[in-house]
Amino acid sequence: MMQEFLTPAMPFLAVALAVAAGLIASWLVRRVVLRLNRKQEALRETSRVARLPLRFALCLIGVRIALATTTADAEWRRNVDHGLVIALIGSVAWLAIAVLLIIETMVLTRYRVDVADNRRARRLRTQVILARRIGVALIAIVALGSIMLTFPAIQALGAGLLASAGVISIVAGLAAQTSLVNVFAGIQLAFTDAIRVDDVVVVQKEWGRIEEITLTYVVVHIWDDRRLILPSTYFTTTPFENWTRRQSEVMGTVEFDLDWRAPVEAMRAELKKVLASTELWDKRVGILQITDATAGFVRVRILVSAGDSASLFDLRCLIREELVLFLQQEYPTALPHVRLESMPAAGASTQPAAKRPGKLSAAEETASRLPSDPHDSQLFTGSIEAVQRSRAFSGPGEDVFEDRDKSIAAQN
Repeated sequence: MMQEFLTPAMPFLAVALAVAAGLIASWLVRRVVLRLNRKQEALRETSRVARLPLRFALCLIGVRIALATTTADAEWRRNVDHGLVIALIGSVAWLAIAVLLIIETMVLTRYRVDVADNRRARRLRTQVILARRIGVALIAIVALGSIMLTFPAIQALGAGLLASAGVISIVAGLAAQTSLVNVFAGIQLAFTDAIRVDDVVVVQKEWGRIEEITLTYVVVHIWDDRRLILPSTYFTTTPFENWTRRQSEVMGTVEFDLDWRAPVEAMRAELKKVLASTELWDKRVGILQITDATAGFVRVRILVSAGDSASLFDLRCLIREELVLFLQQEYPTALPHVRLESMPAAGASTQPAAKRPGKLSAAEETASRLPSDPHDSQLFTGSIEAVQRSRAFSGPGEDVFEDRDKSIAAQN
């Protein structure tokens, strides 16, 4: 009686023991890994992503062994074993992806980008992220292929297709498609160090930072919090500006158009005071020069440097504000002025005309009301032709009236 009860119940007991052994083994593996890497504080948190797939994989291995040792070779056991194999392949692929995520997190935690000189860290960050994504894609493809090979019919079909010349032409055609071209361009960007995550770039006349690099596209974080999505081929076929290719330090200018009475030396002294009082300046370059002096103004250019482009923008704004305030308060005459000067008319008499004694005739009275010079009439001015037109429209001059008076006196 006891033997008959144990025989059919043996597989269930073996499976239960195998599951328990798998859970214990996964707990021991995690404890050993954390013990060996106890100095890595980030590993304790990131290792949780691998806890569940590790349990599944170990339990499935134990269940397969338990069924193989406690049951006979029957049709149901082969079907169950086939399902366990598929589940085991999936769990192992899941575990491999979790291990890649743990490695990525550990590397990114060790090499931080929130420091002054982060060029090497940004390059490594870009390569690790793309390598992890490529690894995940390869693991998924291998797992799917392995699952398909467990089916005899699909296995024979796959072997026939791979051996045929038609597949080669299909692969070649797909390789020419835009999606695969972008994939190859993304791999090229990752390992040629053309751009890195957090690089400052100017693309499509927009200033921003590289936020994310994938296998097919690149995300640029524009300065006004917009996101510019560009295909990976853009950065391999189109020229663009990379402000942090070799180093993050950059230089910029601040320009003023001022009056010729601008106090250059006083502005230099004020610039030194402003630079000394701020941490935005990296103490490399800080000069003031006059670069132009035409059209009634002098152009004052200030060249300064900063540790990165964001600090440079804030530094330029600070210098502009402080020097404008300095000129307004201390040297208002240095601010831009527009000068207008009124010149006396050419040939105009500065002495009043002598009056003739006695009563004036009508002609003399009319002549006295006319201006002594055509320019004084302001009817036509500006050129010789204008003066001639002014004389034609102004009537006879005083000399004509004097000649007429003399002729009348001679006749009397």
